[in-house]
Amino acid sequence: MKTPTAHSNELLAETDLDLTNTILLALREIRYGSVEIIIHDSRIVQIERKEKIRMNTDSSRRTQ
Repeated sequence: MKTPTAHSNELLAETDLDLTNTILLALREIRYGSVEIIIHDSRIVQIERKEKIRMNTDSSRRTQ
């Protein structure tokens, strides 16, 4: 079994930080919708952002 080195731990920490920043950015930029994180073999392999666009329908419902 391989023992992790300091270099690989730094790389892992940098990768974790990149993933965290990517997830936070997806959350910050979405107004309505969802963010889904896909995991395979205990690793994040995909981040999906599904955004909804809400239409203002109040003006179309007004009657005079």
